[in-house]
Amino acid sequence: MFRLIFNTYKTSFSGLSKETWLLSIVMMFNRCGSMAVPFMGLYVTQSLHRSEMDAGLIITLFGVGSILGSATGGKLTDIIGFRPVQILSSIIGGLLFILFSTISHFSTLCVLAVVISFFSEAFRPANFTAVAHYAAEGTITRSYSLNRLAVNIGWSAGISMAGIIASINYKLLFIVEGSVSIIVGLLILLLLPKVQDFIKKAKESRSTMVILKPWEDAFYVKFILLTTLFITCAFLMFRVVPVFFKEEWHINEFAIGIIIGLNGAIIALFEMIMINKIEKKRSPIFFIIIGSIFFAVSYLVLSAPIIFHVLSAVLTIVTFTVGEMFVLPFINTVVISRSNEHNRGLYAAGYTLSWSCAQVVGPLAGFYIAKHLGYNWLWFGLACILLLCAYGFGVIDKRRQQTVLETN
Repeated sequence: MFRLIFNTYKTSFSGLSKETWLLSIVMMFNRCGSMAVPFMGLYVTQSLHRSEMDAGLIITLFGVGSILGSATGGKLTDIIGFRPVQILSSIIGGLLFILFSTISHFSTLCVLAVVISFFSEAFRPANFTAVAHYAAEGTITRSYSLNRLAVNIGWSAGISMAGIIASINYKLLFIVEGSVSIIVGLLILLLLPKVQDFIKKAKESRSTMVILKPWEDAFYVKFILLTTLFITCAFLMFRVVPVFFKEEWHINEFAIGIIIGLNGAIIALFEMIMINKIEKKRSPIFFIIIGSIFFAVSYLVLSAPIIFHVLSAVLTIVTFTVGEMFVLPFINTVVISRSNEHNRGLYAAGYTLSWSCAQVVGPLAGFYIAKHLGYNWLWFGLACILLLCAYGFGVIDKRRQQTVLETN
């Protein structure tokens, strides 16, 4: 039995390039340091003693900077390459996080929230492009899954430690995250190989080829709009739900950190195996639809009349995580399949912009609805929107298939 388990894991991880492994190790460290933003709502309400609306404003401003950072990072990735963008964004973002920990003036924190997230989010399209560049042939989905595995091992460890650190001092979260971000930039500089003559080749390609822009790709635009709506709903699991756990279910910070950390632990244990087993059996959109349904169910669990709140919280995160394992690896596959090496940064930026928009709209709208209508209405509304997204993904995929058949 143990040999079978070992061979299953071995098969799932075989054939991946050395650079893919190095990039994943770097990403694990990156996510280990991602402690501050998930606890931002609690930091603003519990440490700064501001209202839930102020917490929503700060988190939303992080999203505004993220939108600008995603767009800029994607464009720069296609111009100067993914390596320098990752290095600079990590180091500058880390220094700014440390600065954030020293300031308590609310207006200044609002400005810093935009600037910090600008540099932090510029990292994402560059990293997305790097995974595709380093992936061996035929391993794109598994390369992204390995990257997500590293992200979630780091996330699981980081968020669990964050709960402990937050129970001591919230400001330490920003110092630790900033320090780790700087280390990540240095690791990329030292470990990942340079891409030779990237700028020269990029200039030649732009002058000799007609390169499709993402906004000219009708299927991609529809897919990203649906993905943005979907991620806006999903994003609240790590922004509004922790505050709900604390204020409504009276779960302490340490337990919240452990419960949310289950998300990364489950993904670390099972996602690569699952992807290896299912990726060639159905289309990516099919698995995205299945995952969307799991996401909807996870929010409905929050409104269920269960008196064992810790158990309900665990069940919510586990259900959400199953959905995440179905959805996110295959969203990556769809996005990368629409691009090539000359426009991959812009396509990646479009995808990361969906996350950034989710940061802007999600928390502010989520806290507003929770305050004026109550949490149960919020959870029910999110579940309905997620089910509509599942339907929408099916519709655009069916139309894409019809277009392909008509073209042929």
